[in-house]
Amino acid sequence: MQATAFTYSPDSRSGSVLLDDGTPLPFDAGAFDAGGLRLLRPGQRVRIETAGEGTERRVTFVTLQTF
Repeated sequence: MQATAFTYSPDSRSGSVLLDDGTPLPFDAGAFDAGGLRLLRPGQRVRIETAGEGTERRVTFVTLQTF
C-alpha cells in the first residue's frame, strides 16, 4: 500500500503517514527500522504494510516508494 510521509522524528525514529484517502496512521521505530531507512522527510511517497483493523490498525513496515 502507498502513503505519504506526514511526520517523522529522527530522535525516536517514529512518525506518521497519510493514506491516499487522508487517514493518518502512526508508525513506531520498529516499523521504520524494518524498512531499512535512515531518514524520512514529510511529503515523500512511501510503501507501507499494516496489521489490524479499525482503531487497532498500525503500520508494521515503511520504506520509500520506488517506481
